[in-house]
Parts: sequence; structure tokens; C-alpha cells
Amino acid sequence: MSDLDYVGSDGLGLVAAIRARQVSARAVTEAALARAASRGVAVNAFTAVLADRARTDAERVDGALAAGREPGPLAGLPFAAKNLFDVAGVTTLAGSRINVGRPPARRDAAAVAALRRSGAILIGALNMDEYAYGFTNENAHHGAVRNPHDPARVAGGSSGGSGAAVGAGLVPLALGSDTNGSVRVPAALCGVFGFKPTYGRVSRIGCAPLAGSLDHVGALGRSVRDVTAAFDAMHGPDPEDPVCARRPAEPCRPVLGQGIDGLRIAVLDGHFARGGEPDVFSAVAIASSALGVSRRATIPEAHRARAAAMVITACEGSSNHLHDLKTRPQDFDPLTRDRFLAGALVPGVFYQQAQRFRAWYRAQVARLFGEVDVLLAPTTPC
Repeated sequence: MSDLDYVGSDGLGLVAAIRARQVSARAVTEAALARAASRGVAVNAFTAVLADRARTDAERVDGALAAGREPGPLAGLPFAAKNLFDVAGVTTLAGSRINVGRPPARRDAAAVAALRRSGAILIGALNMDEYAYGFTNENAHHGAVRNPHDPARVAGGSSGGSGAAVGAGLVPLALGSDTNGSVRVPAALCGVFGFKPTYGRVSRIGCAPLAGSLDHVGALGRSVRDVTAAFDAMHGPDPEDPVCARRPAEPCRPVLGQGIDGLRIAVLDGHFARGGEPDVFSAVAIASSALGVSRRATIPEAHRARAAAMVITACEGSSNHLHDLKTRPQDFDPLTRDRFLAGALVPGVFYQQAQRFRAWYRAQVARLFGEVDVLLAPTTPC
């Protein structure tokens, strides 16, 4: 498979070609590995490339097709995972030097396992901000991830390796996590599609935590249908994850072709219409015009919601890493260490107040979604 053919198709386009026997899963995998080798270094997206495992999985897909067996809905689709997802036999670094000497994972994270069961091919593990605590992916241990469109600029974080890997054409799909924007920010800065599902819809088992009450598993892809297909493969109940919703899986790909007729769409103003670059607001205006949207909506106290999220993240994150902060502070990325230390010093009453505000704010958002179905807003201010 040529590099041009590989980069020119989204993930499901590659799956369709594999299922039609126009190209083998092994050939697509080799194209992904070649792309990772030739372009991956330039953006510093990968922390590990799992070539032998990827080839074995690809041959399994090709063997199933040759035998007339169902290889899975994502047969042969190459993907990579942020290096806070467990991969059996690989040490989960979570972007930190602290984890280098720890034992390898015994099994795949739930999200990784779900994609592999669906026939997707894991290519490798991706760079990230240490412990997912950052927005720029300038990692002191593994180096900065560079934006695939301009290497002098950041790729965003904390799932910067995921955004760069998709944006640079290394893989059509990547797993990320999102606590305060860590899927959405790199997707925006790298020019790809990012999806943060509803809290509790995708199991976080095998995913290193930042702040448990805010952490989400998400996906970044070349197309909307790619991230939708990934969500369909991953979501649903998981009794191992105590916050995973018991609500049954509901396939979303079948509704993608229904269009926007009947949807109540509004553009967010207030906090979301201030402090950004003109080009950002111009993009929102172009999108709203194309969709025929003139309605505007406001979420009250949105700036306080951001502050509450920062307090909750700092407190929960520092709690998760308190032992290492006490015994190995020198091994942290200095910026991450200082953020966690600040969180450890936040009075408990501040955390309680932030959670109380969060409950009130959630009610305001729920009330707004009784009136609208979709809210348009910038992802980042620049």
C-alpha cells in the first residue's frame, strides 16, 4: 500500500478496502509502521512502537478473512494509545520517569482490549503530558510533541501524541483521555476530530488516573465516523469500573446519516465568546452560518466552573501521587510536581466547595439541554 493511499483514507475506508480484499491488513499495518518510522520522529508522537505485535494481529485479521470468518467491525484499522493505557507486556509510563522500572501490564486496558477485539491493530504507545496533567505536551522526560502542521508549535495536551499521530497521518485513530480538555485541545490544535464521551460511558479500567471524578476515555480520528466507530466498540457497562454506567451500549454509527434536521442548535456566548483570537471566533461564525444557526445561549458562571475543575483536579491528582511526591519528588517533571504539590496544600473545604458548585453548575447545563440539543463553542482561545 502506498503512503499516499494510506494517508488519503480515513480508518473506516481502510477497513472497507481490507474487507473487500483490495488490500491486506498486513499491508495496511506495514504502511502505518513505515509512516511511524518516517514521520513519527519529526513530531515525537510515539514512546513505543509495537511492530511485532501489530504484524501478528494483522495476520490474524487476514487469516480470518481468508477462512471466511468475521474479523470484526474495525478489521485491520491501525490505532495507537496514549501511554497511560495498559498494554499487556508493556510498562505503562503515563509520561513519567517514575514508572520506568515498574512491572509491565498484565493485560490490556478495557478500551484497548475492546478495539483489538473489534479487529483494530495496535501500532504503539503515544507521548503525553506527565500523568495527563498539562495542555501543551512539553514532557521533560520524553520531549515535546510537535504540531504536525508547524513543528515550531505545540500539539496541545495532554493527549498531544494522540493528536499529532492522527494529524501527521501516522494512524487514522488514537486513544486519549480527557479530564479538562485533553482530547479536545490536541484535536483542535492538530486539526483532527476529537470525541469526549459522557462520563461513565467508556470503562477506564487499565487507564492511569489523573482525577477520578473528571477522567474520561476518548478518541481522536481522521473523521467523525472513525471516532464514532471507536466509541461504538468501546462503550457499555463494565462491572470492574465503579463509575461506568449500567446503561446498555447504543450504537451511534447508524444515526450519523440522519443530518441535523430537527436539532436545536445554539452558539454559546458569555464566557465562551471572550478572550480568544479573532480567527477562532471567525471559525465558529462560519460553522454556525453553514448550519443556519442564529440562536445564542449562555451558561451562567462558566468561568467559575473552570476554577472549580482546576481545584478538583489538583486535589484528586495530588492524592493519587502523594507517596511519590514524598519519596521521589526529583523524578517528576518539575511543572507536574509543582502542580501536584499545590494541590496537596489546598484545604479540604475548598475541594468540598468546588464539588458543591459543580453539582449546581451541572444542573444549569442540564436545564439548558432541555431547550437545545447542540452547543457550538471554540475549543481553545487560539
